[in-house]
Amino acid sequence: MNKVMAVNLDSAFLVTHYCLPFMNAGWGRIINVASLAGLNGGHPGAVAYAASKAALFGFTRGLSKEVASKGITVNAVAPGFIEATPFHDTFTTAESKATTVASIPVERPGVPADVASAVGWLASPAASFTTGTTVNVNGGQFFA
Repeated sequence: MNKVMAVNLDSAFLVTHYCLPFMNAGWGRIINVASLAGLNGGHPGAVAYAASKAALFGFTRGLSKEVASKGITVNAVAPGFIEATPFHDTFTTAESKATTVASIPVERPGVPADVASAVGWLASPAASFTTGTTVNVNGGQFFA
């Protein structure tokens, strides 16, 4: 549990702490990678993972208020099932993948480019009025 929290939550605090001093020129973007598991509790056995990702939502919202006046936006992306990732290649059975994909309204798994597109937009000037929010990238599995 401690390792999962350290990797998923403590790392966001530390990276942000050390990057913020370099973002004082009136513009900056912080984008946290959360997960659908932080919204729906995840799969059985993933309580620590789900809790760590849920905590990123609170971190994102709170920090967004603290740094908005400096021109820095803080947002999160919450991917659902993203195929072709080391995690799922290692820990997810073919049967589990098929069951999950069958539950996705767009009828396909996500791919890394789906998440990268959302991150790219959040990092762009086009998202300058978007802060403290979560972009759900899950093919309609969850609506917030």
